[in-house]
Amino acid sequence: MTEVFDAGESNQFFAPVTSDVFDSLLGQYNATRARIIELAEFATGNQYRSAMSCFIEGNAGDERFHRSLYVDKLFGVDGAIAALNATYWSKALALTDVREMMPQARRNEWDKSIRERTTPDFTEDAVRPTLIGLLNSRQQFLAEKVDGIFRGLSGEHVTNAPEGFGKRMIIARIRDCYGYVTESRAGLIHDLRCVIARFMGRDEPRRSVTSELLDECNYQTGKWVSADGGALRVRTYKNGNGHMEVHPDMAWRLNMILAHLYPAAIPTEFRQKPARRPKEFPAIVRPLPFAVLEILSRCLYRRRHAKGNEVSFEAEDLKSPHFAETRQALESVGGTMRDGNRYFMDFDYPPGLVLREIVATGCLPDRVSFQFHQTSEALASDAVDWADIADTDSVLEPSAGQGAIAALLPANRLQCVELSALHCAVLKARGLKVDQADFIQWATDAAAADRTFNVVVMNPPFADGRAQLHVEHAFRLLAPGGRLVAVLPASMRSKQFLPGVSVEWSRVYSQEFKTTDVSVTLMYVKRPAASAAVTDMQIESAELVSVL
Repeated sequence: MTEVFDAGESNQFFAPVTSDVFDSLLGQYNATRARIIELAEFATGNQYRSAMSCFIEGNAGDERFHRSLYVDKLFGVDGAIAALNATYWSKALALTDVREMMPQARRNEWDKSIRERTTPDFTEDAVRPTLIGLLNSRQQFLAEKVDGIFRGLSGEHVTNAPEGFGKRMIIARIRDCYGYVTESRAGLIHDLRCVIARFMGRDEPRRSVTSELLDECNYQTGKWVSADGGALRVRTYKNGNGHMEVHPDMAWRLNMILAHLYPAAIPTEFRQKPARRPKEFPAIVRPLPFAVLEILSRCLYRRRHAKGNEVSFEAEDLKSPHFAETRQALESVGGTMRDGNRYFMDFDYPPGLVLREIVATGCLPDRVSFQFHQTSEALASDAVDWADIADTDSVLEPSAGQGAIAALLPANRLQCVELSALHCAVLKARGLKVDQADFIQWATDAAAADRTFNVVVMNPPFADGRAQLHVEHAFRLLAPGGRLVAVLPASMRSKQFLPGVSVEWSRVYSQEFKTTDVSVTLMYVKRPAASAAVTDMQIESAELVSVL
């Protein structure tokens, strides 16, 4: 490769190392090397050789009958110096971020040389040029990571296109037959996350954060786990294979780097920017800084040894400039700082599952795109009271959020639906049954014909006409005689969109939400008994009229 791919200024990605640190390390190395030589000469000299043999012979026990370690081999200078070199090269790499940021292929090479003790002598002439060269290669690392990811894709699966990156990719043997992560293979997923982070203008994740992602994938074997703001999805299987999906824009950017490396090998269609799709209702997630995820990862580790519904911090967490954002992230899923003790945050449910979801995906749901505004206790209580739920009623909460309404409903007869994976984790932690889905799709899929409920209580999204759309679909799922109570914008009080049924409205509620000042009202409708049932065709006709 004669030209280095320019990924922009790179000195911000690596920690600087002062020369006196290297001087100190070289001094320690030279002193230890001198003692090794001195000790070898002492042990193998004629004066003490026989005495050393007695130590080995007398303390070998039964091993003396088959041992192969004698004085000359035990105190061999070459083997000891090789081990010393490997140790100090490892220490030198640890002084910078360079090993953390290396492409997996380079990392494998260095790990092998350290493990097999084939590193060169740790001398002034070798150390400085090598480390400076690695630090100066940081721009090249991006291209090497992309190249390494592409070469690491499984050749056994036709999903992987040989001409370039596609939306779906497969890496074989992410985990071994015992279920343990294969670092050299999992490192390719980490490299992909690093490249995506650079594309998104984010700091690069540390490997511990990617390890948490793969742990979550293993916990949910066979299910997609989203990460990095939806730019990446990962799914692992029991056979150890890892499937990945990247956003089309990311696949295009990856192919542009491949085309830079191999200009004659990448076909034109792989270099074309993907066409924009028609505007939909996007479910946007907001990526958290990786420094925040590292704090949460440590919190998750402590949760494994904790009791109760708390998350604990350490002094280093509180001193971090990212602690405020970490605290806000936990508060967004129901955490509250303990009075008089900044080291603990309390929840009203076991937060381990939710912590795992945040650390694995690295994101929080965007409040605007998900239309999430927590229902107040008073409003939720009024809605549930008006529904007049009997002991045998089956209940649906189709926009469950984090469970403000669902917590007041009978859990053993309740079905929740929620779009956000993180909010689903909160609901599951509260012991509620939930399907992660867009409610409109959930209400119209093949299984919807068998779904009926006696009661629906809901606070649907309001924007872009979604409130009416959600109520109409929820009404269709009511059994004859069933009741529906919905929190709706006050502006809908005069709107009639369910033909053939009478609608009751509550008073107008103001200032009931912390995150929006919209005024709302409660809508109550009852589906007629079977003899006077409202048909779906009537509702669809009313929908058409409202559109026209």
